[in-house]
Amino acid sequence: MDASPYDALLLLSFGGPERPEDVIPFLENVTRGRGIPRERLEEVGQHYFGFGGRSPINDQNRDFLAALRADLASAGLDIGVYWGNRNWDPYLADTMAQMKVDGVRRVAVFTTSAYSSYSSCRQYRENLYDAVEAVPDGPQLDKLRMYFNHPGFVEPVVDGVLAALQELPAEHRDAARIVFVTHSISEALKLGTRVMVLENGRIVQFASPAEIKAHPGSEFVRELLEDY
Repeated sequence: MDASPYDALLLLSFGGPERPEDVIPFLENVTRGRGIPRERLEEVGQHYFGFGGRSPINDQNRDFLAALRADLASAGLDIGVYWGNRNWDPYLADTMAQMKVDGVRRVAVFTTSAYSSYSSCRQYRENLYDAVEAVPDGPQLDKLRMYFNHPGFVEPVVDGVLAALQELPAEHRDAARIVFVTHSISEALKLGTRVMVLENGRIVQFASPAEIKAHPGSEFVRELLEDY
């Protein structure tokens, strides 16, 4: 087991467009190799255009990086903090190359995806493998554990939900229902007792996974689930 100290921390994230002209190239990166038609990408891109073509994730990561650097400095830890994305600038492979130039040898990798699933974990590991292959003699990467069940992640979520409930009118608070939203269709179908499908912000079907798969409520639902 390697007991040598880490000399850098890598923040690995998904990436996102920062201006309208980035949206389609970003979606092409995300869906590369899956044969998604361009018209579908343009349709999905409308969600980004509704927010000016800019995802908030990169600004959130910049704030997170600043907080990380300040926290490490206050603890007297003099290590480099780097940022790489899977699907947009700064790309992971470019960050790997920069760490090599900077003489970094061992890196702890923290991902902004907390959960343990293919999309949230395995794909990140595959991208790390590809980045290592693309930068010979680069630094060793050690991916940190998933943290979906860590108190430091769970407790703020619980606090946020409780705070939101307190904002509801008292007469509705006790009867309120909490809806957890996921973009992982397979997870929703596997774990959900009832699944709500929305199209352009409108509910088109709300039923059990078995009912939705057996009797899609619209052509949109049928196409959405045809691979599941």
